[in-house]
Amino acid sequence: MPLNRQIVSVKPLTVPTTGRSIPLQVKVTAPIEGDTLPVIVFSHGNAWSMDGYEPLIERWSAAGFIVVQPTHLDSRRNRIGFDDPRFAGIWRVRIADLHAILNHLGDIFDQVGGLPARADHTRIAIVGHSWGAQTAGALLGARVLDAAGTPGEDYSHPAVKAGALIAATGTGDSLTPFAVAHLPFMRPGYATMTTPALVVAGGKDQSAMSTRGPDWFTDAYHLSPAPKRLLSISDGEHTLGGVAGEAVKETTDEDPARVALVADAVSAYLLDVLGLDSTSWQAWEKQAADSSGTFTIDTK
Repeated sequence: MPLNRQIVSVKPLTVPTTGRSIPLQVKVTAPIEGDTLPVIVFSHGNAWSMDGYEPLIERWSAAGFIVVQPTHLDSRRNRIGFDDPRFAGIWRVRIADLHAILNHLGDIFDQVGGLPARADHTRIAIVGHSWGAQTAGALLGARVLDAAGTPGEDYSHPAVKAGALIAATGTGDSLTPFAVAHLPFMRPGYATMTTPALVVAGGKDQSAMSTRGPDWFTDAYHLSPAPKRLLSISDGEHTLGGVAGEAVKETTDEDPARVALVADAVSAYLLDVLGLDSTSWQAWEKQAADSSGTFTIDTK
C-alpha cells in the first residue's frame, strides 16, 4: 500500500485519568482528508512512547484510520524500572490508560481541528505490540490468571469492535524465573477473549520470558474463541522487521518489507472486520496462499 495520502499528527494531548503520578498524554495521527474514519487505539511495547511505531502508524493513517497513541508509564522517558514500587502495578495502569482514551475520545478529537465530525465512533479497534498486545488483549476480553489459574478482573470495553495483537504474550505456564519474579501478570487467559481479532506472530520469535519457542506467540489465536485470524510470518522475530521504528536498537531482523506486510495486513483485516472493505483482506489471503510459506493465514 503506497503512502500517497497526506496525514497529520498532533501532540501532546492530555487525557483525564486517575491513579497516575504522571499525566496521560497521547498523539493523534489522521488523514488530512476523508470522512467517517475508523479509529485505532494503539498500545506500545515496553519502554516506548507515543513517538514510536511510525512505520505502522503512518501506514494505518494512510489507509484511512485515525490512530491514537498513549505514552504508558513504562516509557523510558518516565524512568520507572523494575525496582520502582510503581512498576508492579503498571500493567493495570496501561489498561486504565486505554479505557481513559476510549472514554474521552470525543474530548481528544475536539483538540484536533476538524477531526470530530470526521471520526466514526462506531468503528473502534484496539491494537498493540508485545506488552502492548497483552494490554490490548485485556480490552478484547482476555484476563490475567493468578497462580492457581483463576481469571482476574474483566477489563473489556464495549466500544472496541475488533483488535490486532502483534507478538502477544502466551500463557504463563512456561515463564522464566526472571519473568515469574518481575512480570507475574504475564499470565493471560484467552478463553474469554471473544472480540474478533487478528493475531500476528513471527516464526523466529524466541522470547527471553518463556522457555517455549515461537509457538508461544500463537496462544492468543489457538486458545481464544472464534472469530479469530492468525498471520504467521515465517522469518519474523519479535520486532517483525522493525515495527517500532527504522534501525532501532532492539530490531534483530530489520526488514522494511516485513514491517509493511504487518502494517498493511492489520489495516486490511480491520477494514474487513469493521465492515468497510473486504477486498484488501481477500487479496492478502491470496498472497498468503501464493507466498510459498513466507507467511500464512489461518482462520477460525
